[in-house]
Amino acid sequence: MPEARTGTPRERYRTQVRAEIKEHAWEQIATAGASALSLNAIAKRMGMSGPALYRYFAGRDELITELVRDAYRSLADGFKAAADSGADLAGLAHVLRAWALADPQRYFLVFGTPVPGYHAPDDITGIAAETMAVILDACAALPSDGPATDFDAHLDGHRQWAGGHPAPAAALHRALAFWTRVHGALSLELAGHFTGMGFDPALLFAAEVDDLTGR
Repeated sequence: MPEARTGTPRERYRTQVRAEIKEHAWEQIATAGASALSLNAIAKRMGMSGPALYRYFAGRDELITELVRDAYRSLADGFKAAADSGADLAGLAHVLRAWALADPQRYFLVFGTPVPGYHAPDDITGIAAETMAVILDACAALPSDGPATDFDAHLDGHRQWAGGHPAPAAALHRALAFWTRVHGALSLELAGHFTGMGFDPALLFAAEVDDLTGR
């Protein structure tokens, strides 16, 4: 049975053109980076005038926001699906790595060097917080691995980065350690810094995850 079509023909056409614009934007990002993103260059590739393209995206920042929103949404949905299927913290780490390897440019857009002059709107922060909430839930489910530290107490008084999540201070510390170490390994791998070093990055990543989760 053919897929149901929703919206008016004009709305469907607008959705199609916006999707094509985003595809060209990703191609530009892969070639020259997000800071070089140019709506006029995209318009030229699509055989459109610059003003015509601006009817679909008001400017560079709106287009970047849409790309960032799509990226965070796909990661948040992946985390939620994994957690709903019973994935623990280690499982979430491997979901993150698979997501990153599937599209390195998408990974670097949200976790790499900030785009100069770009500031994400509040709803982007909210979607990013969804991913951290899943990680904090997984960390809270693990047993504490020792006495509280000074940094635990510090984090307990600064929960804004965690969206006010009620996890114990030790779980906050574990979540932050998880986030920094897995992204450190992933960023180096995706940037090619392990090339020629003679080891398997997947095994390094797994070893880091095992250390973080006490396996």
